[in-house]
Amino acid sequence: MEVVEREIMGRLFSIETGRVARQANGSVVVRLGGTVVLVAACASREPREGIDFFPLTVEYRERHYAAGQIPGGFFKREGRPTEREILCARLIDRSLRPLFPDGMRNEVQVISTVVSFDQENDSDILGVIGASAALCISDIPFDGPVGTVRVGLIGDEFVLNPSFLEREESSLDIVVAGTKENVVMVEGSASEIPEEKLVEAMRFAHSAIVQIVDMESELVGKVGKEKFRFEVPTPSEELVARVEKLATPGIIKVLSIPEKKRREEALLKLIDSVRDAVLDDFPDGVGFVPEIIHDMKRRELRRMILEEGRRVDGRRPAEIRPITVEVGIIPRAHGSALFTRGETQSLGVLTLGTKLDEQRIENLEGESSKRFMLHYNFPPFSVGETSPVRAPSRREIGHGHLAEMALSAVIPNEEVFPYTIRIVSDILESNGSSSMATVCSGSLALMDAGVSIKAPVAGIAMGLIKEGNREVILTDIIGAEDHNGDMDFKVAGTADGVTAFQMDVKVKGLSFETISAALERAREARMSVLEKMNQVISRPRESLSVYAPRITTIRVNPDKIGEIIGTGGKVIRAIQERTGTTISIDDTGLVQIAAYDDASSRAALKEIESIVEEAEVGKVYEGTVKRITPYGAFVEILPNTDGLLHISEIEHRRIERVEDVLRVGSKVTVKVIGIDESGRIRLSRKALIKREGSSDHYYSHRYKRRRND
Repeated sequence: MEVVEREIMGRLFSIETGRVARQANGSVVVRLGGTVVLVAACASREPREGIDFFPLTVEYRERHYAAGQIPGGFFKREGRPTEREILCARLIDRSLRPLFPDGMRNEVQVISTVVSFDQENDSDILGVIGASAALCISDIPFDGPVGTVRVGLIGDEFVLNPSFLEREESSLDIVVAGTKENVVMVEGSASEIPEEKLVEAMRFAHSAIVQIVDMESELVGKVGKEKFRFEVPTPSEELVARVEKLATPGIIKVLSIPEKKRREEALLKLIDSVRDAVLDDFPDGVGFVPEIIHDMKRRELRRMILEEGRRVDGRRPAEIRPITVEVGIIPRAHGSALFTRGETQSLGVLTLGTKLDEQRIENLEGESSKRFMLHYNFPPFSVGETSPVRAPSRREIGHGHLAEMALSAVIPNEEVFPYTIRIVSDILESNGSSSMATVCSGSLALMDAGVSIKAPVAGIAMGLIKEGNREVILTDIIGAEDHNGDMDFKVAGTADGVTAFQMDVKVKGLSFETISAALERAREARMSVLEKMNQVISRPRESLSVYAPRITTIRVNPDKIGEIIGTGGKVIRAIQERTGTTISIDDTGLVQIAAYDDASSRAALKEIESIVEEAEVGKVYEGTVKRITPYGAFVEILPNTDGLLHISEIEHRRIERVEDVLRVGSKVTVKVIGIDESGRIRLSRKALIKREGSSDHYYSHRYKRRRND
């Protein structure tokens, strides 16, 4: 067993190997405080045939025992991955993928398992570090190590790997992965921070990443294995020369077609014609024809940008595609918008609900709820294809999460806007940057619904073409530029700063100078997009949709919550049925009444107020006799609130038995004449009854005299 450990900015990291999971190609246990993650990596020796991509799969799973929990629900075992587990798996995947060798087709699987969780240190970054370390010490080809840290910003101070409590105070939550030289992945959210501050945070993160990389390198020096060799099938030089001669005129023509669909159709026709032309001379090599032509297309596309400054759809590097904006296009929705940028189109639809509609979340941190949700759907017709429509894919979950982070910074708090908010983005067309189109349509839908957001939010995707010392940053990339380029950097924010970002690269890393330049270009583009959006709607509407529920909020004494709910929810259900409303109550005594008309809301509010109303000295109530004793009667003056009407307070005359005047169940008007320190209420009936022989003039005269005295 080997262990390396190091204190980095006041936190002790350790990486251990050789004790568990020894049959994997590589395995490690990573520890930070009381949080422990086991990571194992395995690979097939033979390449997977018939594919043109690298078959890497990453799994991240949290065991409930890690936090001393038993899973909730009917099935008492972990099931399909949660949304958090999927997002963490994507985080690991995107940090590792750029560092595998080109052309590798061997299946690689990395599994990260959280086995201990201390409620303070997050496990996601340990999953990335562990995955890198496991691959580095294994015999799997991998050009690591990769280090990963989280950075927060509390006040004006950066905090490395902040705890969960510190993250609640932080205006920045960023995860950075990188090698010893460069950054390879960035993801996070912020509260409208300037671009320069974001670059500072990355530099701060990289100083810690270097130390983590050194730890992994130390472990490799102790137990690292020799990497196995893999073969990349390659076509003969004769076939490549023949295909390039036949296809070159066609490639130039294909890349002159601006529309995605027509361009793809022309490329398929070119591939078919070249395949037919070489079939007789190279019968065993026709399978390489699509690969050769795609490589030619990639080289030509990159040459056009680097040498001519011309993109495949005719734009210049900093030019944004044409934008159209429409709002209020779904009649019965509470808010809606259609945002179109070139051949990418997002339909954003917003629904307002009550506290009962909040999403309940169960994870290692415990149970929590979320009142703002954004769900992203990517149907196959958006790219003109057919495929099975199943549960949301990892990509859909990831894109939705990014757009949700971008908009969360401007969502009003519950005290100001007591609604649960759900946005659904249906991608109707896609040719690059659909997640950023979702940010725009979501922001527009929020304003169309009358949600009092802090400011409009827009997003843009930046790209990069890099060859040696030459590089060109691209604004608003399309699918072909994403596929054939070197960077996908999505940046969203308001006019005042960045709210979310995500960067993936296909090269070994990017310099801070390139990142800084890309952020500045993204800011300029974002301002341009916001201007287009503001021309249609620049602030939230003054009123909500007529189809949205109206929520009335009151706060009651928490001791009264049980009375409002009733045994088994009997009381609150009855109120909802009688008034046609939806009522929710939290542990602090905050009551929300949702109704579609004012009359229903007022009726429910009146019933709740009567339940929580507390007796006041001097106030008159119409009560019901609940119990009779020899010394008086107990009268319910409010729901579940009664007081003692002493026998001496029933009438001015002396009575022998309470039953001579009152019966159980009879109505009686009483006045509260006292409440003692224990909350016991004293009532009087005779205080409301005139003495025999008295007159109105007599009482009026005495009342006036007392006032004059």
